Amino acid sequence: MLLHDFTDFLRLSAALHLQLSAQSVGKDNILRIVTNRMPFNQPGDREVLLQVFEYLSDAYGMRRRRVGPPAILHPLRATALLNMAADKPQLLDILTELLHDKYEDITVDALGRDRFANVESKFIDLLRSIDPTDEWYLMERLDHLTIRKDESYYNYIGRLLSRAAKTQELVRVKLADRLDNTLDLHIEIEDSLRDADFFRVIFQALFIPSGAGYDPGCDHPITPPLNGAQRLYQLFKNAVLLSMIREKHLAIEDPAARRLFEALALASMHEAQRITLHIMAYHETGIERQRSLLMEVLNYAQGGGMMRITSPSSESPLDGLFMRQFDHVDSRTRDIHLDKLYQDKDLMLQAALGFVVIFLNFINSPDYWIHGISDRGIAVAEN
Repeated sequence: MLLHDFTDFLRLSAALHLQLSAQSVGKDNILRIVTNRMPFNQPGDREVLLQVFEYLSDAYGMRRRRVGPPAILHPLRATALLNMAADKPQLLDILTELLHDKYEDITVDALGRDRFANVESKFIDLLRSIDPTDEWYLMERLDHLTIRKDESYYNYIGRLLSRAAKTQELVRVKLADRLDNTLDLHIEIEDSLRDADFFRVIFQALFIPSGAGYDPGCDHPITPPLNGAQRLYQLFKNAVLLSMIREKHLAIEDPAARRLFEALALASMHEAQRITLHIMAYHETGIERQRSLLMEVLNYAQGGGMMRITSPSSESPLDGLFMRQFDHVDSRTRDIHLDKLYQDKDLMLQAALGFVVIFLNFINSPDYWIHGISDRGIAVAEN
C-alpha cells in the first residue's frame, strides 16, 4: 500500500469497516490489518492489543467521525499507517497511536458519568497488563499528544516537538495521525484524481490558446460533509506541522518519520489538486479567467510568496492568506472566515494552487519550510 494513496486508503477503510460490521467482529483480522501482520515480540503482546481494541470499542461505541464513518476507524487506520511506515513496529508505538486521542475523545462529557467510569476501569485494567516501564512511557506520550485547554495549535505542536527532541517516536505518531485525518476528508467511493492529470490540465490552461478548459465528464458531485474551504484549513494545519518539523530537523534520522512526512506532503498536495480541479470544472469555468488566476499564482510563487508568511495587502489576494483565513484560535471566528472563503471561488482556486506549490516544495526541497511559523504563532517574515 502507498501511504499517501487515496484509493489504497479506501481499501484499508473498507477492510477494517467490514471486520467491525461483521456479525462476529473479526478481532483477529482487525489486529492483523492494524499491525501490518507483524510478528509479536513477546507472548502477551497479542492479548494486550486485543484488550486495547475492546477498550476502544466500548469507548467509541456508535460515535461517528465528522465525515460519517465510525469514530473508532481513525485510531485503527492511523496505527495501520504507522506500522506500514515502520521497519520494525514496536508495541509501545502501537499503543500510543491507538490511544493518542484518549484524553480528547474519551471524556465524561462525551460518554456520560456512568459509562465513562465503566470504560475508565477497563483502561486501568489495560495499564496493569503491560510492563510498568511501558506504562510510564505510554502515559507520558499520551499527555504530550493531548492539546490542552486554551492552547493554540502552534503552542501544541511546539510543545510536542520540543519533547520529540528526546522522544522521536512522537513525531511519527503525530504524522500518522495527520495523514489519516488528511485522507479522511471525503465520502467519495473513488479518487477524483484517478482519471485526471492535474499538471496537464494546468499546462493546457496556461499555454494552449484553443484550450476548452477542464471537463471531468460528470455532473457536480454531492457536496461532502467538509467543503473545500474546510479542507483547505486542514491543509493549513499540515503546512504548520511540516514546517515546524522541518525547521527543527526532527524527521531526518527516523526512517518511519521520513516516510510519513513525505506521505503527508503528497497526500496534502493531492488534496489541494482535487480542490483546484473541482473549482475549474464546476465554478470558475471560463478559460480566460482561469488563465489569469493561474498567472497570478505563478508570479506570486516565483516571487517567493510561498516561502514565508506574508502580510495582508492589496497587491495580491494571496498576501496574508494564512493570517486572514486560517489563523483564528476561536472556532466560531474561524468558521466565519472559512465560510467567506468558500463563497469566493477565485480566492479558493488561488489558495488551493498555493497549497499545491507549498507541498510540492516540501517534497522537492529538503531545506524548505515556511518562514514565520513558530510555536508562538505566525508572524510576517522578511524576504
